[in-house]
Amino acid sequence: MTRIEEYALLGDTRSAALVSPYGSIDWWCLPRFDGEPVCGRLLGKEDAGQLVIGPVLPMDVIERDYLPGAPVLRTTWRSPTGQLTLTEGMVSSVIGRLMPSTLMVRRIEAVGGPARVQVRFAPRQEWRGDRLRLQYAEGRVIARLGGLAVAMLSDPPIRLENQESLKIDVRPSEPLTLAVTAAWREPLVYVSPQRAWQELCEDADRWRAWSQDVPADVPFRSAVQRTLLVLRLLTYSPSGAPIGAVTTSLPEEIGGVRNWDYRLTWPRDAGIGVAAFLGLGKTAEARMFFHWLLHASRLDRPRLPALFTLAGRRVPHEQLLDDWPGYQESRPVRTGNAARNQHQLDGYGWLVDAMSIYAERQGPIRGEAWRAVSRFVDYVAKRWPDPDAGIWEERHSPAQHTHSKLMAWLALDRALRLAETHRTRQTKIGRWRDARDAIATEVRSRGFNSDLGSYTRTYGSNDVDGSLLVLPLLGLEPPDSPRVTGTIDAVCQQLSAGGPFLYRYPPGTDGLPGGEGAFLPCSFWLVQALARTGQAERALSVMQGLLDLAPLGLFSEEIDPTTGRLLGNFPQALTHASMLQAVLALRDAGIHE
Repeated sequence: MTRIEEYALLGDTRSAALVSPYGSIDWWCLPRFDGEPVCGRLLGKEDAGQLVIGPVLPMDVIERDYLPGAPVLRTTWRSPTGQLTLTEGMVSSVIGRLMPSTLMVRRIEAVGGPARVQVRFAPRQEWRGDRLRLQYAEGRVIARLGGLAVAMLSDPPIRLENQESLKIDVRPSEPLTLAVTAAWREPLVYVSPQRAWQELCEDADRWRAWSQDVPADVPFRSAVQRTLLVLRLLTYSPSGAPIGAVTTSLPEEIGGVRNWDYRLTWPRDAGIGVAAFLGLGKTAEARMFFHWLLHASRLDRPRLPALFTLAGRRVPHEQLLDDWPGYQESRPVRTGNAARNQHQLDGYGWLVDAMSIYAERQGPIRGEAWRAVSRFVDYVAKRWPDPDAGIWEERHSPAQHTHSKLMAWLALDRALRLAETHRTRQTKIGRWRDARDAIATEVRSRGFNSDLGSYTRTYGSNDVDGSLLVLPLLGLEPPDSPRVTGTIDAVCQQLSAGGPFLYRYPPGTDGLPGGEGAFLPCSFWLVQALARTGQAERALSVMQGLLDLAPLGLFSEEIDPTTGRLLGNFPQALTHASMLQAVLALRDAGIHE
């Protein structure tokens, strides 16, 4: 079975597909990221959907990469007569023209001599795996079921009648181009393959222009460009909502039960991503998210839910799909997420910090946006003493998580900065300041273990937590404080998984059977912490080791530190956002590759 890290991402900022090195699209949800899969082979079900264009016989991949600055993938195989190359992508810019909202383009061409190619068109709908009803015409096949329609047009025309796959010869200078379009409860728009190819090329040019303005002083600039593209592809453009990951239920341990649905929006993760976008001058993306958040949070304010759907609604109840085998027999497969009911205090800190950075670069936050921030901060000032679920969404009883208190402090501290340039009542400012100072006093006394010389995972414990690596970034303690450096050292000692890898908390302490991999965002937080505390050589070494893990620039949530295999949902927005923040920390510390 294809390893997680072998998949590449195709996307259009509305939906996304994962394609294997063999030209098989094994994951694609429609009509948007959180829809039901029309291609679901990734989760192991034999009769799940699949779209394939690739060599019939096994061939070695000799090159596989994205075109510079664009989300267009090129895969080249060595054929018996020469080479076979597949270029593919999805068109993101469809506004202002008669274009389908979903257009995937795949072109395969032979060099040297003809090559035998397989084409398979087998979409399904819903988690039941129902086949779509197929209709055929010359060079066109249309699949329909309920409100969904998917069409594939080919040039030159191929006859895919009364079957889901066929084998044909592709000859030099005669490429085969496929245009796959989809519609949900709207007219299905056909696009000729040649026009689709032209649209993909023009779309690639637009992406190149968007990604080229990364500042020249940013370390690892090409990796940053790729990561920016990934985060933008994981942003639902109709609303501005960032998605946690493209997938559901990819395991944090092969064969294990830690399999969650991440096709949702976490304000915390979004706040980290927004701060990264802002650090690289991408203000439009930040503005999109803030507008979406104002809409999504309006019914819950002043409470900030831990997560939303892409439409800004309450997340569905978690459900188990018992008839799905899961990725490499990793059960259960889940939809929805039980974290919908959790109180997570840290999310307010990430969000208000991002708002503060935005205000520094774009000017004061006006109107409803400032009123929303003010209400969130009022809520933190009132609720900060309460136990919460913590950043990792463990299904224990709530606890006094030190990291959550640190982020509550951050929310209040950044709100007080904002209040300097935003009209705010003095009584409110006084209330925020009192709460901020009370948190600082409590965390320093109850969250610090003098025997360990470190802040701890929860008050009074002897364990540390990877999320404590944000400590030198906040301002509660000076970066050179022994408490800060002691915490970094304790995290590295207690949670080391070897090399640049860290567990997010001590393995075996989350109440679930089995284990999990090392948590990649923690490693990027370590880079930030090392850069901020003056450990330049070590920070650079960790960063380089992490970037070497992803030749295509795609990271999941976790990694098996023994085998080097990626684990968890993929690609993971939190990991990519943390990577960008790590690079910005290197730049700010004057550290270059």
